[in-house]
Amino acid sequence: MAARPPWRTALEWIAGGPAAIALPERVAQAIETQQRRSEILTSLVQLVVVLAFGALWLSVPRAEGEVQMLVIVPSVLWIYVVFTLIRLLLAWRGWLPDWLLYLSTVIDMTLLVVTIWSFHLQYAQPATFYLKAPTQLYFFIFIALRALRFQVRFVIVAGLAAAAGWAALTLYVLSGRGGDANVTRDFVVYATSNATLIGAEIDRIVAMLTVTAILALAIGRARRLLVRAVAERQAARDLAQFFDPGVVSRITSAETGLRPGHGETRHATILVIDIRSFTSLSAAMPPDEVVTLLQDYHARLCPIIQAHGGAIDKFLGDGILASYGAVARSDRHAADALRAIAALLAANAIWGEERRIAGLAPVAIGMAAASGSVLFGVVGDGARLEYTVIGDAVNLATKLEAHNKVQGSRALTDAGTFGLAQQQGYAAPTAATPLAASAVAGVAAPIALVALA
Repeated sequence: MAARPPWRTALEWIAGGPAAIALPERVAQAIETQQRRSEILTSLVQLVVVLAFGALWLSVPRAEGEVQMLVIVPSVLWIYVVFTLIRLLLAWRGWLPDWLLYLSTVIDMTLLVVTIWSFHLQYAQPATFYLKAPTQLYFFIFIALRALRFQVRFVIVAGLAAAAGWAALTLYVLSGRGGDANVTRDFVVYATSNATLIGAEIDRIVAMLTVTAILALAIGRARRLLVRAVAERQAARDLAQFFDPGVVSRITSAETGLRPGHGETRHATILVIDIRSFTSLSAAMPPDEVVTLLQDYHARLCPIIQAHGGAIDKFLGDGILASYGAVARSDRHAADALRAIAALLAANAIWGEERRIAGLAPVAIGMAAASGSVLFGVVGDGARLEYTVIGDAVNLATKLEAHNKVQGSRALTDAGTFGLAQQQGYAAPTAATPLAASAVAGVAAPIALVALA
């Protein structure tokens, strides 16, 4: 592999990093949307500037007999107002090709040059007079205006057009067509009379080009950061479709790289949900109907889990593993989990009635919750990582959910979790039934249970 040229490394360091990565189409469209909004803002600013030009031109005194200029300048301003309004409409509708943006930049500078050039006629002074007009500062406004799009080439075109415009104004003065150029090398004479100091005009052009170069460099660096930020934002949105929002926030805001084995110990409540007899149910259904059933199942239950403060840890086929108080610490995790169970049971009843009306078999779900100390963190081999919860509470909740079949219940929890939930403000429903200590498959000793339904 060829060695990387030092000049390229240096250039990338100056520009703020390596060239922008190839972006997915949806990310490129997101950036394009931001640029269209910038063009709307640019058009609005241009409209304000041209109106300010018009007010400025109308407010200054005029020399006698310059009727022709009194017609030309307002005409130019009105044409520019119409052009800016058309540009604003096109920007609003998202149709501004590059050639029109370049043309707009040149027209901006041309308007400014014509306006400044007209000053010596309005005041009946030689052309050297307009070289001292403070309106020249508007060149820098127009250069900066092109930075709103975050594309270097438009800034460069604006800077070059500004420099060319001021050079044209200077050459007109030196040509003598606007009166005696009165060239001097004395700065005091230049500053106190209608004299021309060529070095001062060169300084202005150099200043315009320097500001353009600095602004272009800043925009180039900023655009790379913008592209990365938009890409990361889109990635975060994509992650949110696969992970709980709390987990996404942890991944995207991590100050250091995620590594296996990194986690935090939390006291949390684990909720496990499962569709009863799903294996036999799915065997009698076409695959597309099975997928539709699962989509409906997840669409109904997941929002309820999250609305009660739960985080979806993973989907286990027809099962759902959720945690309360693991992703974010909570002092009411057990109460939230049991309240979620009540809401999920109600949703399951409504879903069953809807399926009966539609002529479909009802779908029953079983649930269980267990509290305890869990480790919430990253597991994997480095190439494939996963945020998950690990601990006795996870194992117990899974076993209790399976124990529903033994008890003939729909929702179970252990007495410890039930008591903790009551301490956290949970009001037990009348249907809650304490059970004698029961042997649960996979659990060493019998444990006291509470049937919630």
